[in-house]
Amino acid sequence: MTFFKKAFLLLLSLIIFFSFAGCSMKNDSETLRVAEVTRSIFYAPFYAAMSQGFFEEEGINIDLTTTWGGDKTMTALLSDGADISLVGAETSIYVYAQEATDPAITFAALTQTDGTFLVSRQKLDSFEWEDLKGSVFLGQRKGGMPQMVGEHVLKKHGINPHQDLELIQNIDFGNIHTAFASGTGEFVQLFEPQATMFENEGIGHIVASFGTESGTVPYTGFMAKQSMIEEEQETLERFTRALYKGQQWVEEQPAEVIAEAILDFFEDTPVELVTQVVDRYKSQGSYATSPLVKPEAWDNLQLIMDQAGELPQPVDYETLVNTTIAENVMK
Repeated sequence: MTFFKKAFLLLLSLIIFFSFAGCSMKNDSETLRVAEVTRSIFYAPFYAAMSQGFFEEEGINIDLTTTWGGDKTMTALLSDGADISLVGAETSIYVYAQEATDPAITFAALTQTDGTFLVSRQKLDSFEWEDLKGSVFLGQRKGGMPQMVGEHVLKKHGINPHQDLELIQNIDFGNIHTAFASGTGEFVQLFEPQATMFENEGIGHIVASFGTESGTVPYTGFMAKQSMIEEEQETLERFTRALYKGQQWVEEQPAEVIAEAILDFFEDTPVELVTQVVDRYKSQGSYATSPLVKPEAWDNLQLIMDQAGELPQPVDYETLVNTTIAENVMK
C-alpha cells in the first residue's frame, strides 16, 4: 500500500469515527458549502454556472472553498465541514472500503476524462507510444488518479511502466512541472495549464492526451453524504439543475467566451491561456455535458484502479452513484 493511500485511509478512519450521521445544512438555508479538490480550468462548467448566475436562479448561494487534495476534501465532507465535495470518484471507494456508516455518494458528473497530457522535451515530427521505451518519464505521484491513468494508458500500448522506461514518481504534485523545466525527464505527464504554457514557451511539446487514451471515467464529480441525499434531495436537484445549465452553456459557447466568463476564478492567468486550455478540453470532450454518471464510466474507473493495485474492493455502480437527481433534472 502506497504512503499516499495509507495516509488517506488513516485520515478517513479518524473522521468516520468522530463524525455523526446527518446533514449539516438547515432546511431553511439556501447556502451550500462546496469544497473543491483544487482550482482548475478543468472545472470550467461549474465556474461558468456560478458566473452566469445559474445557481442564483435556483435560489442557491455557493460558498466555495479550495481544499487542495483529495484527502482534505473528503475530510471536509465527512466531518460536516462542507455540504458537497468536488473530487475524484475514486475517493468515494476508499471511504466505502472503510465501512463508513454515511458514505459519500456521487450525484453529478463534472469531468468525464482524465485531464493530463503527455509532454515531450523534444519537438517530434511524429509520435508513437513506442518512443517512450527506454526514456526517462516524469510521472505523477504514486497512488493518485493521474498516475493510475498514466500507467493504464502505457500498459494499453504495450509498455510496462516499471520495466520499459525509467519512471520517476517521487516528486510532489506541485513541483512536477518545475522539475521538468529544470531538466528532469524526457517526457512528463502534466495537467493544464502547465502543458500549454510549456508548449507556448518552447519548454515542451504536447504529443498525446491521457484523457483521450483512457476513455470515459467519472474523473471529477460532486458528492454528498448519503444522509444529505436522502434528506435534502430537492436542494441537491436545484444545485444540479444549475450545474446542468452551466454544462449546456459551456457546450454551446466558443472557448473565448467561456474563458472571459470564468476569468475571475483565475486572476493570475492570461485570458489567452485560459482560452487555449478551455478549447483543448472542449475539443477532446473532457467536460461532461450532463450531470449523469454512466455505468460504463464507473466500470472503467475501477478497471484503472485495479490495474494499478489501488482498488480496495469492487463496488457496484448503484452503491456509490445516485442517478435519480441527475435524471430528474434532465427530464
